Amino acid sequence: MNLKRGVRENLPQAEITFDKFHILKVINTAVDKVRKEEAKESPLLKGEKYLVLKNRSNLSKKQEETLASLEVPKLNLKTIRALHIRENFQEIYSARSLPDFITLLNKWYWWAPHSRLEPMRTAAHTINRHWERVINWKRSQVNNGLLEGLNSLIQTAKAKARGYRSVKNFRIIVYLLTGKLNFRKINPYFVPI
Repeated sequence: MNLKRGVRENLPQAEITFDKFHILKVINTAVDKVRKEEAKESPLLKGEKYLVLKNRSNLSKKQEETLASLEVPKLNLKTIRALHIRENFQEIYSARSLPDFITLLNKWYWWAPHSRLEPMRTAAHTINRHWERVINWKRSQVNNGLLEGLNSLIQTAKAKARGYRSVKNFRIIVYLLTGKLNFRKINPYFVPI
């Protein structure tokens, strides 16, 4: 079943939200595509994938210096333009109000498709297709990281439950993995794996 359809059918009052993490993944993929294309012509960008995908606050001193040398205007690197588009998008999430968020998103959306960088245009059009779901994040401020973590645990349980023939046994495995149970109360010799 399609996730969106499943949500609509089972949770009709729910608002689908695209959180910052997933949107930035789309934008980071676009930035990296720009870098890969440009690296074919510019040896300055070879091996600098993480330099342009990391946030500036996470760069080492050496990486900061390398980035500063790439940002020299006379180089006019497409990758640096793509990086600035990404950084500008990240700033949208610091908007204090919903109207400010929407205004900044509109400005960003005007800029990204006009950048003449095809991967950035594609990313912008993806965001545009899911506009209301992106804006829903500002309304709800809901992050689905917790759900993703829980889903990961359930997928692990599913893998471990192979061979169990009932949903009941599968649920038991899920509870055992996610319940943070203290088995030492039952068996003092229990050693967690």
